[in-house]
Amino acid sequence: MKSEGEELVVPRAQSSLRTMESQILVVGAGPAGIAAAASACQAGSQVTLIDDNPGPGGQIWRGANRHAPSAEARRWLKRLSGLEIRVISGARVIDQPRAGVVLAESDDAAYEIGFKKLILATGARERFLPFPGWTLPGVVGAGGLQALVKSGAPIRGARVVIAGSGPLLLAVGAYLQGRGARVRLIAEQAPFNRLVAFWLWLARHHPLKAVRGVMLTRPIGARYLAGSWVVEATGKDKLASVTLRRGNKLWQEPCEYLACGFNLVPNVELAMLLGCELRGGAVVVDEVQQTSVPGIYCAGEPTGIGGLDLSLIEGQIAGLAAAGLSDGARALYAARRRYTLFATELDKTFALRDELRTLPHPDTLVCRCEDVTLAQLQRHDCWRSAKLQTRCGMGPCQGRICGPATEFLLGWRVESIRPPTMPARVGTLAL
Repeated sequence: MKSEGEELVVPRAQSSLRTMESQILVVGAGPAGIAAAASACQAGSQVTLIDDNPGPGGQIWRGANRHAPSAEARRWLKRLSGLEIRVISGARVIDQPRAGVVLAESDDAAYEIGFKKLILATGARERFLPFPGWTLPGVVGAGGLQALVKSGAPIRGARVVIAGSGPLLLAVGAYLQGRGARVRLIAEQAPFNRLVAFWLWLARHHPLKAVRGVMLTRPIGARYLAGSWVVEATGKDKLASVTLRRGNKLWQEPCEYLACGFNLVPNVELAMLLGCELRGGAVVVDEVQQTSVPGIYCAGEPTGIGGLDLSLIEGQIAGLAAAGLSDGARALYAARRRYTLFATELDKTFALRDELRTLPHPDTLVCRCEDVTLAQLQRHDCWRSAKLQTRCGMGPCQGRICGPATEFLLGWRVESIRPPTMPARVGTLAL
């Protein structure tokens, strides 16, 4: 303890600060970021690509540095590796200390990166909706469980129930089944008639996607139940079973894992911090993917959930435009329009049903970082009030889980983002 008159010494940051400049900085190394970086570099610009994963690929191509999941992934990763692009992996952008500069940190270093143009390709994350038992060990995100298994987590022989909404459920089911999991069923909340209409639309406009959807269901061998959703997870110290509803029918399924996700949510926190305009929870862009802030572009899921093909097209447009080749970007507009129509149909098909708003009980945790229940939140009329009075959204996830949940359950909107955008070391912020 400091004695009287003794000077308080704040220890210096253990991490070193690395400063660098780049003509074009791309944040996010998923498909959109890879396409943007490669296109900008081939157009003659000096490019830096930064991402918080161990290597390029993002969530959809996770682990691609060891084994690319598709021929398309291999093509893009080969293209990226053949270019003189500075790639910084395992680093998170946490702040913009001044215009034209961002601050990032990895486990052992901090980076101050200056740029002339910035492309945001920050991707998306799963939407979680709270229900009784959703915090039990064994209840994980659908994409999260897939990522864990890709990273080496054992799944062979484990009983898995997959529930929620969106095409990701089928992809996760096929992947887990291929790794030896016993997928008992896939519960899709969207009604059967919407799914049929979507498949018929795909067959007319994107026949290859329709075929891929059918092929995904073949190896699984599990029940695929439309108009069905989880209402409770039960177990003493870990998950033992889940209760599901379909119409008026309730039943239990024993399982070791519940992989649950209700569509995707754009990662727009960095865009908000930089002052980019949002509409409907997505970043607003013009025809060349430029945001409301001159010199800042955005591509992929932050502009609206649209899938892999649209992300690649938007990434290329953003990269070419940022590099000054607007004519080259213009040649991709027709393809973008085609895949934007797909995104619209996707959103309409998998819109969440009203019944899901009744899943949490008054004592169900909504903000699990700060242990805030639904009843505590219902005493407030907006996100700001709840945050000030309950600390909802102030834990390690910084509102990334409870923010979208309260938006759906209570109609609230996250009104502002303050730096750092992610938990960061005090030493980094003091540099």
